[in-house]
Parts: sequence; structure tokens; C-alpha cells
Amino acid sequence: MINKGIPTATEFLDPQLYPYISDLICWGAIGARTTESQIHRQMASGLGCPIGFKNGTDGNIDIAIDAIHAARAQHLLCVPDQDNHQQAVMTKGNENCHIILRGGKGPNYSEKHVSDVAEKLKQQQLDTRLIVDCSHGNSGKIAKNQLNVARDIAGQLKSRHKHIAGVMAESFLVGGNQKLGNESLVYGQSVTDECLGWIDSRELLDIFASAVRSVKQGELETV
Repeated sequence: MINKGIPTATEFLDPQLYPYISDLICWGAIGARTTESQIHRQMASGLGCPIGFKNGTDGNIDIAIDAIHAARAQHLLCVPDQDNHQQAVMTKGNENCHIILRGGKGPNYSEKHVSDVAEKLKQQQLDTRLIVDCSHGNSGKIAKNQLNVARDIAGQLKSRHKHIAGVMAESFLVGGNQKLGNESLVYGQSVTDECLGWIDSRELLDIFASAVRSVKQGELETV
């Protein structure tokens, strides 16, 4: 992917593995269940790529803001070296951290949600730019609902709201999901959360492409 110039991204789950892959990653996420983990916050402070912290599974935004503050600071932590021996290192702190709105008990992708979170970040003297996850709590874990989220976000972009820096979506070759068991598996279909299939994924990309073109055209007309 690097040779093709395609950016790579991942969710950093295991703090013991990141030293082996971090130089291959352009952007990383810390999941809703690990945003509150001090070990993951310390890990983020030592990563050289931008890191997004998801809000909690209940929708709690404050733990993600706390995580950003923690990741911006220096930390002493133990990581394996090339010989798999533990070594103590001092991190530099990561200035490129942000929030990912992934919903909770209800969705949090609307203009009001985005504006409220941006205001909280501003009050904390943090970057107000954020990422919206079209899936998880924002879609009710129903894959097709991601298209509705995308349309709402596209509308916010067209209205010149500047806080949304990017989006996430769950997409695969075949839509829906399947359970692991004794039955043969469908190639290209998720074994975890529901995903958009290829056709729906193209529609989602077209929604955002149209919004971006509209914004750029508006900027050209005002120059």
C-alpha cells in the first residue's frame, strides 16, 4: 500500500504490538472501550501518526477529551525492542490527537452534536476538528443506516461547517454480516458488525464526493 501511495490506518488494540507496526501506519484510532485505558493513552503519546479517540460506548465525550490531554503529554512506558526484551522509553507526546464521534446510547453526528463537541474542545484549548463514524452507535449497528448518516454529514459540509475533518464507515465486498460456526463462510463478508456492500459503499463515497465538489465550487466562486 505504501508503494502505491495509499494511506494506511488501523485501530491500535494491543499495546505490545504497536512498536512492530507503527511505522507503517498513517492514522490510528483508539476504540470506545480502550479510550479510557491509561496504557492506550500512553501508547498514543508515543505514536508518530495522528490518533483519534472514540467517545465511550455510552456516548461519553469527556473521556475522549481527557485521553487527548493525556496523549499530548510525555510518558514513561515499557515496550519490546527488536529482541523482544522490555525497554523503558520516554514518549514525546502526540500533538495530533482528536475525537471520533461514534454515537453511544443514541447517535451524535448531527450539526448540534458536532457544534457542541467543538465548543467543548475549544474551551479545553484543543483542535476543534473531529471525525464522525457513520457506523456503531450512529447507525444503530444497521449497515444501511450509514448512508443516512453520510447524507447528514454531507449537508453539514455543504453548509460550510468546518469542524468535520473526516469520516469512518464499515464497508466490505458483501453487505451484512455472518456468524462464525460450522457452516462455510461467504468470501468478503464481515464476521463482526454489519458492513455496507460494494454498491452501497460506492454510493456513500459518491455522497461525500458530491459534497466536497460543492464546497470547492463555492470557494472558487467567492474568490
